[in-house]
Amino acid sequence: MGFRVLKGGMMTTVQDLGRYGYQSQGINVGGVMDRRSFRIANLLLDNPENEAVLEITLIGPTIQFTSDTIIAITGGDFHPMLNGEPAPMYTAIYVNKDDILKFGSAATGARAYVAFSSYLKAPTVMGSRSTNLKSHIGGFKGRNLLEGDYVDFRIRRRYLPFFLSRTLEPDEYDQHCVQLRVILGPQEDMFTKEGIRTFLHEEYTVTSDFDRMGCRLEGPYIASVKGSDIISDGIAFGAIQVPSHGKPIILLSDRQTTGGYAKIGTVASVDIPKIAQRKTDQKVRFRAITVEEAQRLLKEQEKEFDGMRMKIHTPCKEVLDCRQTAKRLGRLYVNAQDEIRHF
Repeated sequence: MGFRVLKGGMMTTVQDLGRYGYQSQGINVGGVMDRRSFRIANLLLDNPENEAVLEITLIGPTIQFTSDTIIAITGGDFHPMLNGEPAPMYTAIYVNKDDILKFGSAATGARAYVAFSSYLKAPTVMGSRSTNLKSHIGGFKGRNLLEGDYVDFRIRRRYLPFFLSRTLEPDEYDQHCVQLRVILGPQEDMFTKEGIRTFLHEEYTVTSDFDRMGCRLEGPYIASVKGSDIISDGIAFGAIQVPSHGKPIILLSDRQTTGGYAKIGTVASVDIPKIAQRKTDQKVRFRAITVEEAQRLLKEQEKEFDGMRMKIHTPCKEVLDCRQTAKRLGRLYVNAQDEIRHF
């Protein structure tokens, strides 16, 4: 009960939100790169919010199901095909035993997510099922999926209430340049006023040096006061280091736990998915906001998720029309019975 991997794709791994509480021991958090797409995929299936999914990068896999289940695909558009026909995204989809789900290369975005109503069977290591590729723990044997692998499901779940309502609007990823809102610090005082101005007013380009650990950007030099080396300290998700070469590096899911370069800022949590979905040669700009603004944006995003939950649990127009039709037919039946009795 699960699926067989016919092609592994470029980098397909099992991920959840990562493992917390172990950075002091040198174990990074890891987890999904795009938390928004991850959460929406699980939301569409009424899965636990931190249920493990497949994270697909740039070129997708081909898998064959060995049992019936329900899936949801979110994130970038990899032209998913189910048995040779286009598979809709951001919606719940029934799949049957022997069905084949195939992904191409990323047309928009850089990463896609597949959630399963039957839950992936992967070991829980330090509180997480995420794959840590460097430590070879979690996920499927601590590595990315390869041709011939077989992934089990943990439960059998093939029913969802309000199934026809489980469709949401897809996110857009094809912008040439995105704006990343950042909170300056904690070492912005190590950069000159001109360096800060450059960081906030110039455009930067995503380089090919971009993986789950971080994204190196190319662009104007960010001037420091007396260099950017510091005594190593902790690194947050989305922290922006500026080494001596003066070019920013955004640190992401598989970032090191500590680092010895000054951090000019940290990307607001709600904007990290934007960089996670960038490709080589695409552009980014930075805009400074306060901690309070970042918190407000996070609260607004939670309200948006609440709205999504409400939408997928509200009967869609087709269901409501069917109910109205059933009521009318019921009234006609009662009236007909009255007429028969009267006759």
